[in-house]
Amino acid sequence: MTSMPFYVSPEQLMKDRADYARKGIARGRSVVVLGYDKGIAFVAENPSRALHKVSEIYDRIAFAAVGKYNEFENLRVAGVRYADLRGYSYDRSDVTARGLANAYAQTLGTVFTQESKPYEVEIVVAEVGSTADEDQIYRLTYDGSVADELGFVAMGGAAESIESGLKDRWSPGLSLGDALSLAVGLLGQDPADPSGGPARMLTAAQLEVAVLDRDRPRRTFRRIGGALLDALLSTDDPTSDAPSEDDPTPGRHDTLTGEGSPRDDATNPQTQRPEQGPDQPSGGADGQQPGQQPGPDLDSRSDG
Repeated sequence: MTSMPFYVSPEQLMKDRADYARKGIARGRSVVVLGYDKGIAFVAENPSRALHKVSEIYDRIAFAAVGKYNEFENLRVAGVRYADLRGYSYDRSDVTARGLANAYAQTLGTVFTQESKPYEVEIVVAEVGSTADEDQIYRLTYDGSVADELGFVAMGGAAESIESGLKDRWSPGLSLGDALSLAVGLLGQDPADPSGGPARMLTAAQLEVAVLDRDRPRRTFRRIGGALLDALLSTDDPTSDAPSEDDPTPGRHDTLTGEGSPRDDATNPQTQRPEQGPDQPSGGADGQQPGQQPGPDLDSRSDG
Protein backbone atom coordinates (compact mmCIF):
# COMPACT_ATOMS: atom_id res chain seq x y z
CA MET A 1 0.00 0.00 0.00
CA THR A 2 1.47 3.34 -1.06
CA SER A 3 0.83 6.54 0.83
CA MET A 4 -0.41 9.70 -0.79
CA PRO A 5 2.41 12.16 -1.58
CA PHE A 6 2.57 15.18 0.71
CA TYR A 7 1.29 18.25 -1.11
CA VAL A 8 1.20 21.92 -0.17
CA SER A 9 -0.26 24.47 -2.54
CA PRO A 10 2.13 27.19 -3.76
CA GLU A 11 -0.07 29.85 -2.18
CA GLN A 12 0.09 28.19 1.24
CA LEU A 13 3.83 27.59 0.93
CA MET A 14 4.55 31.24 0.14
CA LYS A 15 2.24 32.39 2.93
CA ASP A 16 3.99 30.16 5.47
CA ARG A 17 7.40 31.44 4.41
CA ALA A 18 6.27 35.05 4.57
CA ASP A 19 4.78 34.57 8.05
CA TYR A 20 7.98 32.91 9.23
CA ALA A 21 10.15 35.77 7.95
CA ARG A 22 7.87 38.49 9.33
CA LYS A 23 7.88 36.95 12.81
CA GLY A 24 11.67 36.81 12.83
CA ILE A 25 11.99 40.44 11.73
CA ALA A 26 9.40 41.67 14.24
CA ARG A 27 11.47 40.28 17.13
CA GLY A 28 14.26 42.74 16.32
CA ARG A 29 14.60 46.27 17.62
CA SER A 30 13.86 48.96 15.09
CA VAL A 31 16.00 51.06 12.78
CA VAL A 32 14.95 54.49 11.53
CA VAL A 33 16.35 56.11 8.38
CA LEU A 34 15.37 59.70 7.71
CA GLY A 35 16.55 62.69 5.76
CA TYR A 36 17.82 65.91 7.33
CA ASP A 37 19.01 69.19 5.89
CA LYS A 38 22.55 67.99 5.10
CA GLY A 39 22.04 64.33 4.30
CA ILE A 40 20.52 61.08 5.58
CA ALA A 41 20.60 59.87 9.19
CA PHE A 42 20.49 56.27 10.45
CA VAL A 43 19.35 55.60 14.02
CA ALA A 44 19.17 52.12 15.53
CA GLU A 45 18.55 50.84 19.02
CA ASN A 46 21.66 48.70 19.36
CA PRO A 47 23.72 48.53 22.58
CA SER A 48 26.36 46.33 20.91
CA ARG A 49 29.56 48.09 19.84
CA ALA A 50 30.70 45.13 17.72
CA LEU A 51 27.60 43.93 15.84
CA HIS A 52 26.54 46.84 13.63
CA LYS A 53 23.16 47.33 12.03
CA VAL A 54 24.37 50.34 10.01
CA SER A 55 27.45 50.28 7.78
CA GLU A 56 29.15 52.00 4.87
CA ILE A 57 28.94 50.33 1.47
CA TYR A 58 30.64 52.86 -0.83
CA ASP A 59 31.44 56.55 -1.21
CA ARG A 60 27.88 57.89 -0.88
CA ILE A 61 25.98 54.68 -0.07
CA ALA A 62 25.12 53.12 3.30
CA PHE A 63 23.31 49.99 4.45
CA ALA A 64 20.97 49.40 7.40
CA ALA A 65 19.25 46.18 8.42
CA VAL A 66 17.13 44.41 11.01
CA GLY A 67 16.60 40.71 11.60
CA LYS A 68 19.02 37.82 11.87
CA TYR A 69 22.55 39.14 12.13
CA ASN A 70 24.49 36.50 10.22
CA GLU A 71 22.08 36.76 7.28
CA PHE A 72 22.13 40.53 6.84
CA GLU A 73 25.89 40.62 7.52
CA ASN A 74 26.31 38.21 4.61
CA LEU A 75 24.30 40.60 2.42
CA ARG A 76 26.32 43.60 3.58
CA VAL A 77 29.67 42.01 2.80
CA ALA A 78 28.41 40.84 -0.60
CA GLY A 79 27.26 44.40 -1.29
CA VAL A 80 30.71 45.80 -0.44
CA ARG A 81 32.31 43.37 -2.89
CA TYR A 82 29.74 44.21 -5.57
CA ALA A 83 30.38 47.95 -5.17
CA ASP A 84 34.18 47.60 -5.11
CA LEU A 85 34.23 45.39 -8.19
CA ARG A 86 31.91 47.65 -10.17
CA GLY A 87 33.74 50.81 -9.15
CA TYR A 88 37.11 49.28 -10.08
CA SER A 89 35.91 47.82 -13.39
CA TYR A 90 34.07 50.92 -14.59
CA ASP A 91 33.98 54.15 -12.60
CA ARG A 92 33.17 55.10 -9.01
CA SER A 93 30.15 57.07 -10.24
CA ASP A 94 28.71 53.85 -11.72
CA VAL A 95 28.14 52.45 -8.22
CA THR A 96 24.58 53.50 -7.29
CA ALA A 97 22.07 52.61 -4.62
CA ARG A 98 19.57 51.62 -7.30
CA GLY A 99 21.98 49.08 -8.82
CA LEU A 100 22.82 47.68 -5.40
CA ALA A 101 19.14 47.46 -4.46
CA ASN A 102 18.42 45.52 -7.66
CA ALA A 103 21.21 43.05 -6.85
CA TYR A 104 19.87 42.57 -3.33
CA ALA A 105 16.33 42.13 -4.66
CA GLN A 106 17.46 39.29 -6.93
CA THR A 107 19.26 37.56 -4.06
CA LEU A 108 16.37 37.88 -1.60
CA GLY A 109 13.81 36.83 -4.20
CA THR A 110 15.79 33.75 -5.16
CA VAL A 111 16.28 32.67 -1.56
CA PHE A 112 12.61 33.24 -0.74
CA THR A 113 11.29 31.12 -3.62
CA GLN A 114 13.94 28.41 -3.95
CA GLU A 115 15.46 27.79 -0.53
CA SER A 116 13.82 25.92 2.32
CA LYS A 117 14.06 28.93 4.65
CA PRO A 118 13.76 32.62 3.67
CA TYR A 119 16.09 35.27 5.02
CA GLU A 120 14.72 36.84 8.20
CA VAL A 121 15.93 40.30 7.22
CA GLU A 122 14.73 43.67 6.07
CA ILE A 123 17.26 46.14 4.70
CA VAL A 124 17.61 49.73 3.53
CA VAL A 125 20.09 50.94 0.92
CA ALA A 126 20.46 54.74 0.91
CA GLU A 127 22.48 57.10 -1.26
CA VAL A 128 23.01 60.78 -0.51
CA GLY A 129 22.88 63.16 -3.46
CA SER A 130 24.32 66.60 -4.03
CA THR A 131 20.89 68.01 -3.04
CA ALA A 132 18.07 66.70 -0.89
CA ASP A 133 15.94 66.05 -3.99
CA GLU A 134 18.59 63.61 -5.26
CA ASP A 135 18.71 61.51 -2.07
CA GLN A 136 17.60 57.89 -2.57
CA ILE A 137 16.26 55.48 0.05
CA TYR A 138 15.33 51.93 -0.98
CA ARG A 139 13.65 49.46 1.35
CA LEU A 140 13.95 45.73 0.59
CA THR A 141 11.91 43.05 2.32
CA TYR A 142 12.54 39.35 2.88
CA ASP A 143 10.90 38.33 -0.44
CA GLY A 144 12.92 40.70 -2.64
CA SER A 145 10.29 43.43 -2.92
CA VAL A 146 11.76 46.92 -3.38
CA ALA A 147 10.14 50.20 -2.33
CA ASP A 148 11.48 53.66 -3.13
CA GLU A 149 10.87 55.59 0.09
CA LEU A 150 10.51 59.36 0.25
CA GLY A 151 12.19 61.05 3.21
CA PHE A 152 12.06 58.34 5.86
CA VAL A 153 11.53 54.66 6.61
CA ALA A 154 11.35 52.43 9.72
CA MET A 155 12.03 48.69 9.96
CA GLY A 156 11.65 45.95 12.56
CA GLY A 157 9.86 45.96 15.90
CA ALA A 158 6.88 48.32 15.82
CA ALA A 159 7.79 49.81 12.42
CA GLU A 160 4.18 50.71 11.62
CA SER A 161 3.71 52.88 14.71
CA ILE A 162 7.10 54.53 14.20
CA GLU A 163 6.32 55.35 10.57
CA SER A 164 2.98 56.78 11.66
CA GLY A 165 4.84 59.13 14.01
CA LEU A 166 7.29 60.07 11.26
CA LYS A 167 4.45 60.94 8.90
CA ASP A 168 3.01 63.31 11.48
CA ARG A 169 6.24 64.94 12.67
CA TRP A 170 8.92 64.66 9.99
CA SER A 171 9.40 67.43 7.45
CA PRO A 172 12.16 68.21 4.93
CA GLY A 173 14.98 70.43 6.13
CA LEU A 174 15.17 69.28 9.75
CA SER A 175 18.50 69.91 11.43
CA LEU A 176 20.53 66.87 12.45
CA GLY A 177 19.75 67.43 16.12
CA ASP A 178 16.02 67.66 15.47
CA ALA A 179 16.05 64.59 13.20
CA LEU A 180 17.90 62.49 15.77
CA SER A 181 15.66 63.65 18.61
CA LEU A 182 12.60 62.70 16.56
CA ALA A 183 13.97 59.26 15.70
CA VAL A 184 15.13 58.49 19.25
CA GLY A 185 11.81 59.60 20.70
CA LEU A 186 9.91 57.26 18.39
CA LEU A 187 12.31 54.39 19.06
CA GLY A 188 11.66 54.87 22.76
CA GLN A 189 8.01 54.07 22.07
CA ASP A 190 9.04 50.74 20.53
CA PRO A 191 9.39 48.41 23.53
CA ALA A 192 10.18 44.72 23.18
CA ASP A 193 6.63 43.97 24.31
CA PRO A 194 4.50 44.37 21.16
CA SER A 195 1.45 45.11 23.31
CA GLY A 196 2.93 48.50 24.10
CA GLY A 197 4.30 50.14 27.18
CA PRO A 198 5.61 53.40 28.59
CA ALA A 199 8.04 55.43 26.51
CA ARG A 200 11.69 54.78 27.28
CA MET A 201 14.51 57.29 27.50
CA LEU A 202 17.24 55.88 25.24
CA THR A 203 20.78 57.01 25.99
CA ALA A 204 23.71 57.35 23.61
CA ALA A 205 25.10 54.03 24.90
CA GLN A 206 21.95 52.26 23.67
CA LEU A 207 22.06 53.76 20.18
CA GLU A 208 23.93 53.24 16.94
CA VAL A 209 23.90 56.44 14.90
CA ALA A 210 25.49 57.29 11.56
CA VAL A 211 24.92 59.78 8.76
CA LEU A 212 25.60 60.27 5.09
CA ASP A 213 26.79 63.88 5.12
CA ARG A 214 26.55 65.45 1.67
CA ASP A 215 29.07 68.15 2.65
CA ARG A 216 31.91 65.69 3.22
CA PRO A 217 34.34 65.09 0.31
CA ARG A 218 33.74 61.84 -1.57
CA ARG A 219 33.27 59.40 1.33
CA THR A 220 30.23 60.74 3.12
CA PHE A 221 29.62 58.04 5.74
CA ARG A 222 30.24 59.10 9.32
CA ARG A 223 29.52 57.39 12.62
CA ILE A 224 28.32 59.55 15.50
CA GLY A 225 28.79 58.65 19.14
CA GLY A 226 30.15 59.71 22.47
CA ALA A 227 30.13 63.38 23.39
CA LEU A 228 28.95 64.45 19.93
CA LEU A 229 25.85 62.28 20.12
CA ASP A 230 25.13 63.50 23.65
CA ALA A 231 25.35 67.09 22.39
CA LEU A 232 23.06 66.41 19.44
CA LEU A 233 20.44 64.77 21.66
CA SER A 234 20.64 67.47 24.33
CA THR A 235 17.57 69.70 24.51
CA ASP A 236 19.37 72.61 26.16
CA ASP A 237 22.67 72.65 24.23
CA PRO A 238 22.71 75.65 21.86
CA THR A 239 25.36 73.93 19.72
CA SER A 240 23.37 70.74 19.25
CA ASP A 241 22.30 71.49 15.68
CA ALA A 242 25.47 70.66 13.78
CA PRO A 243 28.88 70.44 15.48
CA SER A 244 31.51 70.57 12.77
CA GLU A 245 33.80 67.99 14.35
CA ASP A 246 33.10 64.27 14.58
CA ASP A 247 33.87 64.26 18.31
CA PRO A 248 34.24 67.53 20.24
CA THR A 249 36.05 65.86 23.17
CA PRO A 250 39.71 67.07 23.23
CA GLY A 251 42.25 64.36 22.52
CA ARG A 252 39.76 61.90 21.07
CA HIS A 253 39.76 60.76 17.48
CA ASP A 254 36.61 60.86 15.43
CA THR A 255 34.26 57.91 15.23
CA LEU A 256 34.46 57.33 11.51
CA THR A 257 34.49 53.86 10.05
CA GLY A 258 36.45 53.52 6.88
CA GLU A 259 38.30 56.84 6.81
CA GLY A 260 40.18 59.19 9.06
CA SER A 261 39.83 62.92 9.56
CA PRO A 262 42.44 64.68 11.71
CA ARG A 263 41.24 67.32 14.10
CA ASP A 264 42.28 70.88 13.43
CA ASP A 265 43.66 72.18 16.73
CA ALA A 266 45.56 75.14 15.31
CA THR A 267 45.00 78.33 17.24
CA ASN A 268 46.92 81.57 17.59
CA PRO A 269 50.66 81.25 18.44
CA GLN A 270 50.11 82.19 22.07
CA THR A 271 47.67 79.34 22.75
CA GLN A 272 48.67 76.70 20.24
CA ARG A 273 48.51 73.18 21.62
CA PRO A 274 50.70 70.21 20.61
CA GLU A 275 49.77 68.84 17.23
CA GLN A 276 47.70 65.67 17.27
CA GLY A 277 48.27 62.84 14.83
CA PRO A 278 45.72 61.97 12.19
CA ASP A 279 43.36 59.07 12.50
CA GLN A 280 44.36 55.89 10.74
CA PRO A 281 41.99 54.63 8.03
CA SER A 282 40.61 51.18 8.46
CA GLY A 283 40.64 48.60 5.70
CA GLY A 284 37.67 47.72 3.53
CA ALA A 285 35.54 44.63 3.98
CA ASP A 286 35.58 41.64 1.72
CA GLY A 287 32.96 38.98 1.34
CA GLN A 288 30.58 37.13 -0.92
CA GLN A 289 28.72 38.13 -4.06
CA PRO A 290 24.97 38.72 -3.79
CA GLY A 291 23.28 35.39 -4.29
CA GLN A 292 25.70 33.23 -2.32
CA GLN A 293 24.50 31.41 0.75
CA PRO A 294 25.47 32.62 4.23
CA GLY A 295 28.25 31.06 6.24
CA PRO A 296 27.77 29.08 9.46
CA ASP A 297 24.87 30.32 11.56
CA LEU A 298 26.28 32.57 14.28
CA ASP A 299 23.08 31.95 16.23
CA SER A 300 22.99 35.55 17.36
CA ARG A 301 21.13 38.72 16.63
CA SER A 302 22.57 42.18 16.91
CA ASP A 303 19.30 43.41 18.28
CA GLY A 304 19.20 41.11 21.26
